[in-house]
Amino acid sequence: MSSGGSMKHPVVFIHGLWLHAESWKPWMDLFRANGYEVTAAGWLGESGSTEATRENPGTLVGYGVKEIADHIAGQLNSFEKKPILIGHSYGGLFVQNLLGRGLGVAGIAIDPAPIQGVYQVPFSALKSTLPVLKNPFNLNRVVPLTEAQFRFGFTNAIPEPEARELYAKLHIPSPGRPVFQAATATFNPNAATKVNVSNPSRGPLLLISGLADNTIPPVLVKSTLRMYRKSKAVTEYMEFAGRGHSLVIDSGWREIAEACLKWLNEKGF
Repeated sequence: MSSGGSMKHPVVFIHGLWLHAESWKPWMDLFRANGYEVTAAGWLGESGSTEATRENPGTLVGYGVKEIADHIAGQLNSFEKKPILIGHSYGGLFVQNLLGRGLGVAGIAIDPAPIQGVYQVPFSALKSTLPVLKNPFNLNRVVPLTEAQFRFGFTNAIPEPEARELYAKLHIPSPGRPVFQAATATFNPNAATKVNVSNPSRGPLLLISGLADNTIPPVLVKSTLRMYRKSKAVTEYMEFAGRGHSLVIDSGWREIAEACLKWLNEKGF
């Protein structure tokens, strides 16, 4: 994953729960067309494709936030230039983890899963995590979503036919541990979801909220923004009306991707 002498910093895309790295393909094509070297980071235990991961999801069991973040950190070491990090949902949490550690030159966290210190629990967010949290044994299991659960948590803001298509094409079972770690972070001073929000030398961070998101409602993203209020580093916020948690994979993905490109260009990347 060498940058090959490119003038631009490479871009690393980081997916969240219930999706595979392949879900970033349209974004990768667009960013590549705009002169970036791109890659999509894989999670620990993830097979090479959506289909292969579905067929053997047990390899994902037991991995939590720290292990996955460290695994992705290892993938960043082979670049000649520090990469730009773009993540969705838990991928957005990982972006903040890695950026806080100085491992990226800039970061974009789209509907990011809550970092430690974000303690609000809106009803829709609770409902979205119930498929995992309702059974304590899911801590050490992989948990699939039903089509109805995916509809509520991801595709509530798009038409039913597209929602069905996305579920069939992109959904994979995911490890339960990260959800439990986020849910208990308020009570754990050493929570795996803790992020260095005060690092003054980190690169700029953009937080993006889809205002119709059931899984990560805007109140959570705005609370995340407040976590950085004492930091001297650049932290900015952007929101998109009528967009749900599927905003990076549904038919409106390009609007979000082009906003990210514009922000990066404005920041000199």
